[in-house]
Amino acid sequence: MRFLTAGESHGPQLTALLEGLPSQLELSAADIDPWLALRQTGYGRGRRMQIETDQVQFMSGVRAGRTTGAPITLVVPNVDYRNWVDIMSPEAGNEPRKKALTKARPGHADLAGGIKYRHKDLRDVLERASARETTMRVATGAVALKLLSSVGIEGVNFVQSMLDIESKVPFSWERLEDVESSPVRCPDPEASARIVAVVDQAKKDGDTIGGVLEIRFRGLPIGLGSHVHWDRKLDGRIAQAVMSVQAVKGVEIGYGFAATRVPGSQVHDAIYRSEAQGYFRETNGAGGLEGGMTDGEELIVRVALKPIATLMTPLPTVDVVTRDSADAARERSDTTAVPAAGVILQCVIGWVLADALLEKFGGDSVPEIVERVRVYREYALEY
Repeated sequence: MRFLTAGESHGPQLTALLEGLPSQLELSAADIDPWLALRQTGYGRGRRMQIETDQVQFMSGVRAGRTTGAPITLVVPNVDYRNWVDIMSPEAGNEPRKKALTKARPGHADLAGGIKYRHKDLRDVLERASARETTMRVATGAVALKLLSSVGIEGVNFVQSMLDIESKVPFSWERLEDVESSPVRCPDPEASARIVAVVDQAKKDGDTIGGVLEIRFRGLPIGLGSHVHWDRKLDGRIAQAVMSVQAVKGVEIGYGFAATRVPGSQVHDAIYRSEAQGYFRETNGAGGLEGGMTDGEELIVRVALKPIATLMTPLPTVDVVTRDSADAARERSDTTAVPAAGVILQCVIGWVLADALLEKFGGDSVPEIVERVRVYREYALEY
């Protein structure tokens, strides 16, 4: 599978073109719109989330509620475009345009992108570098999550920590409501309340906050990915996809960096077997991946998200037109996007897993894939 996205933060629409999806996958806006809505929620989001109500439109590849096997085109209109028609017009003239951005923001793509593409109005960088782009990665990921669910694979995302506030409550699939009911998607109610307080303070200070997210998937068949070539290792593919999301600065799988602080006897997961379960582990230091392949245990990915670069109390910078010292530009932004980023990351990882699923099992239609996965699970149980 593969996809391309297009569109600017304040352009008329965001577009995604998906290729390689099997036919006969039941798919409608109801499978995508809730994920788009989740992406817009979370404590600390800015005013843009109050303007846009993201809803997907199918332009190709879906008919009568099912995929046809043809390329799928998804569109999400930008409601705010009505206020940006002249500013974002593709027609020549009216230079310099209103809302030109010349004061590069530290921590953003502004300066490097301006130099690379020879832009002096850094809005030409901002508009595509903006995390608004992740709208379509959520849309494409939601399609992938629907495909994964057809073979019994499900995922979850939650906030593990923000600043020095860590969740002390172990995650439980049986208590998903603790995550969903938290304004910051944290399973620990006490930590959740403390995080809300520090977000409020950061907003007053004109500052921003990052954090650590955890994304899990269960029900993965053994052997997705491969040990044979570097570019087929699933952990590498997941890390690349995760690191491509705006503001992500670190990723670890399983014990991750903690595995460097203890001997191997406390890191690796002993293997057991029973007639009912087949092969299984009682620990999961590997985070569900060994040798670049799924091992049948839960996939556990933790991601470090830096604070958003746009500060309401801006840092010093340089105006790229005048070359004078200045305060960095201030764009409409969030105090934190950590809770929303978990939704994005679950969708991004979901796409990688769905791609690996099709790579392993093939099939032009969902019924074929479901049957092949069923037979393979029986084989793995008896191996």
